[in-house]
Amino acid sequence: MKIVVIGGSGLIGTGVVAKLRSLGHDVMAASPSTGVNTITREGLAEALDHTDVVVDVANAPVWEDKAVLDFFETSGRNLLAAEAAAGVRHHVALSVVGTERLQESGYFRAKLAQEKLIRESGIPYTIVRATQFFEFVGGIAQEATRGEEIHVSPALIQPIWSGDVSAAVADAALAAPANGMVEVGGPEALPLDELIRRFVRITKDTRKVVPDVRARYFGIALNDQSLTTGKAARLGSVGYEDWLARQSA
Repeated sequence: MKIVVIGGSGLIGTGVVAKLRSLGHDVMAASPSTGVNTITREGLAEALDHTDVVVDVANAPVWEDKAVLDFFETSGRNLLAAEAAAGVRHHVALSVVGTERLQESGYFRAKLAQEKLIRESGIPYTIVRATQFFEFVGGIAQEATRGEEIHVSPALIQPIWSGDVSAAVADAALAAPANGMVEVGGPEALPLDELIRRFVRITKDTRKVVPDVRARYFGIALNDQSLTTGKAARLGSVGYEDWLARQSA
């Protein structure tokens, strides 16, 4: 089976490509660096020729509200039109758990717009929504830093190892289209302030973590449902403590 992975050179894409190739599939890692650009359409039609499945794990290069919306809408329209012309049988896209609950953020408004394009395209599809990745915990801490303190909400978060996300996306690509959404999340939910506290402790960071119910997550007010999955979600295999131990080693 021929599978094209849009964003195939990124954090999730590389894992998806590796797993699918290990199973014997003909996989193209498509990105601007390999001559496939979903914004300009460069190389897109050629890449999708005789393609069975397209996996879209590309992310916007900037998060400013208008720019991120333009990226996901333009990329989505171009990609879906090229898939329709090529007769692609399954579109798989990576999105974010709780997107509809996070609409204070322009980024998540853009992700919801991307999902809408997919649902209305007429192409059989699966949207894989994942929780935040362990690998981005440092970025969360940095965004929440005020002087020598990190102010974060004590609301629950259910982070996941990127490798488990790649595996879930690859499995979705090989399964029949869900024509709906599937969720993947980490094996445990814990307060966001505790997540950050464990991270700074193991990295020997001297900043103080301050639980603050008024603190926002990239501009978003949180509750315990904002960043956690529903009951039917697929759970990752690697826990946060195990991942932290790997980083320490």
